Amino acid sequence: MTENSQAQPPLRIGTRRSNLAVIQAEGIRASLQKVAPDRTYEIEALHTLGDKDKSTELYNFGAKNLWTAELEEKLTSGELDVIVHCLKDMPTRLPDSCDLAAIPLRDDPRDALIIKAGLPYTSLKTLPEGAIIGTSSVRRSAQLRRLYPHLRFANLRGNVETRLAKVDNPESEYTCMIMSAAGLERVGLKHRINQYLGSKDGGILHAVGQGALGLEIRKGDAKVLELLDQLADEKSTLACLAERSLLYTLEGGCTVPIGVETEWVDESKHVLRMRAIVVSLDGTQSVEDSIDATVNTNDEAKALGRELAERLVKAGAEAILKEINATRPPKD
Repeated sequence: MTENSQAQPPLRIGTRRSNLAVIQAEGIRASLQKVAPDRTYEIEALHTLGDKDKSTELYNFGAKNLWTAELEEKLTSGELDVIVHCLKDMPTRLPDSCDLAAIPLRDDPRDALIIKAGLPYTSLKTLPEGAIIGTSSVRRSAQLRRLYPHLRFANLRGNVETRLAKVDNPESEYTCMIMSAAGLERVGLKHRINQYLGSKDGGILHAVGQGALGLEIRKGDAKVLELLDQLADEKSTLACLAERSLLYTLEGGCTVPIGVETEWVDESKHVLRMRAIVVSLDGTQSVEDSIDATVNTNDEAKALGRELAERLVKAGAEAILKEINATRPPKD
């Protein structure tokens, strides 16, 4: 150990307490150990509001920072140096004391279908009328109601392993469940995926930032920012910033039925294609659009998100979102 490493206190990494969250934090720690091997790193896992209340449907929480508030309090107070989030759970409006420091290389952003063990179905199209899909996401259920009105939905919450056990239980009502493909892959359950879902297969668009991690720091912490910048991936960052800008402009959160999909269609010219959809909760109303744009900078990425959001608003998205927000509890 060098004198420099002895002089520096451990970098304290905060995360949620679920198995998936800890695995993700351990992955970031391993990456940091490669770029800065002289430093030491500690992981602190906490329960957040969304973890503590496992019965309330996500849509019925008034707060938009279900998964982040407790961690951000410790970050702001100096008890943590960085928080590792699933980017899709990270609000687009952060506390004034915090910043999004880096977005590492993104994993598969798509959703995935997992059929109850022992059933013969292989895809959404093969599910019989009345089949019950377990999900806590109104984005997923709204899009699927639009495309597959013969299917039914039931709330399903808990960590990855808990949800899978509930679905596989022969006594449970669930035919299948849908969750992030990246989450399943990170905890070693890729083999359980029956179908990957995207615009070209299954028809649903993923959540803003899905498949990516967001590294949050105290505003102005230049040393930690410099360290984490070594983990940032340019194309993942640009795509995710475009998605977050769209969500910010629409004033949505992670519990609103807004789906997106970004794809680099001409990497030599940095052309990013961005699709988005806003759907009513019952799936009967929807607005969707897409834009191809040259994106080389963070500002250009954010401009793409704003432009697509504004087009969606003009086409009727604002009315859909207003109706949804009018029926939910007030924000904390």
